[in-house]
Amino acid sequence: MSQTFGVDLTTDDILETLSFFDSWEDRYKYIIDLGKELPAMDAALKTDDRLVRGCQSQVWLASEPSDGRLYFQVDSDAHIVKGLLAVVMAAFNGKLPQDILDFDVDAYFSQLDLIRHLSPTRGNGLRAMVQTIRDTAAQSQS
Repeated sequence: MSQTFGVDLTTDDILETLSFFDSWEDRYKYIIDLGKELPAMDAALKTDDRLVRGCQSQVWLASEPSDGRLYFQVDSDAHIVKGLLAVVMAAFNGKLPQDILDFDVDAYFSQLDLIRHLSPTRGNGLRAMVQTIRDTAAQSQS
């Protein structure tokens, strides 16, 4: 199941690339293009228990531990949300659970200037995705 998207692409890579764009329209296009690079999620994993609650769109998140790290498979039925998932995967995929819990995602989103450019429901969905990943990391430590 292991998905490696986000393992080679770092948060710094995304921040650097986004800094080249002058308009938010171009930034959105880049984020959507990132989402298109996400590997397809196995349809068998798109189960009700893997749906992220609190998202306007359908978002599935499956996790698998390997060598002490957590790897995620993600998908959504919305292009922009897939892009947001790609941005999130750059921060969390293939990381140690403690690194996931320690990562300052608010500072990352602030650097991206992302939240204020999303609708309130998209922002809430983004937070729900991150919370699900953090919950998974916390559970894997217990």
